Amino acid sequence: MKTSFYLLPIVAVIAAVRIIIRVRRRAARQAQAQAGTGSGDAAVGPAGGLATADRVSARIHRLGGDVALVAWREVRERVKGRTFRVGTLIILLVVAAAVTIPVLRKGGTATDKVGVVGTLSAPLRLTVVATGRAFSTKIVLTDEASEAAAKSALRAGRIQLAIIDAQRLIVNQAISSTDTSTGSVLVRTIASSVALQGGLEAAGIPPLDAARLAHPPPLPVESLQPVKHNDTARTTALYGLILTFVLLTQYGTWLLMGVVEEKSSRVAEVLLSTLRPGQLLGGKVLGIGTVAMLQTTLIVGVALGLGAALGSDLLHGTAPLGVVGALIWVVLGYAFYCWVYAAGGSLADRQEQVQSLAFPLQLPILFGYIVSFTALGNGSPSTLIKVLAYLPPTAPFAMSVLFGVGDVGWWQFALSALLTVAATVLMARGAAAVYKRAILRTGGRLHLRDVVGAEALST
Repeated sequence: MKTSFYLLPIVAVIAAVRIIIRVRRRAARQAQAQAGTGSGDAAVGPAGGLATADRVSARIHRLGGDVALVAWREVRERVKGRTFRVGTLIILLVVAAAVTIPVLRKGGTATDKVGVVGTLSAPLRLTVVATGRAFSTKIVLTDEASEAAAKSALRAGRIQLAIIDAQRLIVNQAISSTDTSTGSVLVRTIASSVALQGGLEAAGIPPLDAARLAHPPPLPVESLQPVKHNDTARTTALYGLILTFVLLTQYGTWLLMGVVEEKSSRVAEVLLSTLRPGQLLGGKVLGIGTVAMLQTTLIVGVALGLGAALGSDLLHGTAPLGVVGALIWVVLGYAFYCWVYAAGGSLADRQEQVQSLAFPLQLPILFGYIVSFTALGNGSPSTLIKVLAYLPPTAPFAMSVLFGVGDVGWWQFALSALLTVAATVLMARGAAAVYKRAILRTGGRLHLRDVVGAEALST
């Protein structure tokens, strides 16, 4: 699998993330400028319901309480926003290209015309055509009246190669001995095949017998273990890795900026007058997580639909298991990192501080993504990637890749998932304590040591 094959989707994904963050940041600044201490359609009244709640909001509140109401507010705000629509459109375009391009590359076959001067037996003709198929090239043989006519056709570009009396080959441009391009290797292979079979025929061996001697059936290849890797599984694992990185980065940033926005605009003070900090934090995490799952479902649905329509290998072999594994780790990754971003957002009180907060929070995501991406290009996974697959900050990337390419089994996948769930519970508890202590404290950016203490983590 060539590295250059991945450059287009990777560059597109990075550009998409930058555009999404920029649009979201601009929208947040506008919302901050328009917000007031008593504004917001999500202000909760004394009875626990919205002051201006519509029937849907009232029904959600009756069914799920204040947490569900806050979650519904987040879903409605994100889905209606231009950031969500633009970001989703960009990601869908990248996914469509990622599914379509391999199908086009696989289906595309080059066509080369080979001129024939003199006599070329039927087995030799079949040999030349079969050699082209081995190089994904369709060879069309055309008879030329003379060597001069063949040379003229070569100069005009009507043929790419001429075989003269099954004795020699002529090309328009000289081929260097160090040239390893597909066209050069094809010419050398045809020269060798024609020479071998032509020599056998010249020795008096019948053409059909000469063809069998020149192209004997390959020896059977036995293996001690079943095949472990295939290009389809690797490609699926790659796109699953990119999708996980994009969604964790995007929704973590949304959560971070949402918390900072509410704190800086004093909307959080209004909401906390009738909500407990845990309810507000849980509602934001649940709401943005719901949007994340909706977008993920849409992306995967488009990918699978295009794959089925175009005959992509995305639905063949072990690739579907890789898709399922990637989806599971998107959920687990968000569940772990959402609390980290929410707690980080409560430490800032201005949008200008978001960038300095986001970078350290994204470091384990970037590290896990880069190491996992590198592991896809290696023949066998390193010890580092196997260790990272069981560490909750990097497991969404490392374990997803190892499982997608068949390097781990279900029990290892389940063990890593259980470790991540346990770490998520601890992270949620610590993040809730930090959020409770920091969300109403303004006057400058707080440091973690300012709000975390033994009594904070014990609450």
